[in-house]
Amino acid sequence: MTGQNSKRFDLSGGDLALDFVNTLGGRTNDPKERLANYDALLFFAEETKTLPRGRIGALLEQSVRTPGLAVTVLQEAIALRGALFEIFSAVAERRVVPDKALSKLNWNLMEGASFVRLTQQGRRFEWDWSVSNQRLNAMLWPVARAAADLLTSEDLSKLRMCAADDCAWLFLDTTRNRKRRWCDMKTCGNRDKARRYYERVREGD
Repeated sequence: MTGQNSKRFDLSGGDLALDFVNTLGGRTNDPKERLANYDALLFFAEETKTLPRGRIGALLEQSVRTPGLAVTVLQEAIALRGALFEIFSAVAERRVVPDKALSKLNWNLMEGASFVRLTQQGRRFEWDWSVSNQRLNAMLWPVARAAADLLTSEDLSKLRMCAADDCAWLFLDTTRNRKRRWCDMKTCGNRDKARRYYERVREGD
């Protein structure tokens, strides 16, 4: 679907589920929606290699034939993304995870369980979602699975929320000293430092 140099998503979260949550930017101030339509879901699936390109093409054709269903799936995706943000932001801030959000994730997990199988690739084993080829919400189940895997792994202790006041992106801090504060130093980090410097200068006047 996309060209080699036409990436649409910033995949800096360190985990598929977090990258999905981060498809909404500027949550606390000026929201920037990157899942504006069903096609965007397919772009995300392609860039994250969530589904093979051939299956993505089949889903694109099906979405054209059933536009109403494609809109419904997009709404489901937005709802799942909201639930995942509630879950992971609560974990990052050491708050209680809302039951409703966890129930939403569990519902997606149960639905997707019927469409996955374990396959062997050489000495490796991996999840294969090929049986979900004709389901327009096929890309949501690997995301839900990734969220569950992260929640039950030791990597959960590395979960952080960007320290920039206008961001709230989530990421895994894999630095040696575990002191990473921003989702991206080049954007939020520099902007936040510049803002703090300006505030100090203004207070000194």
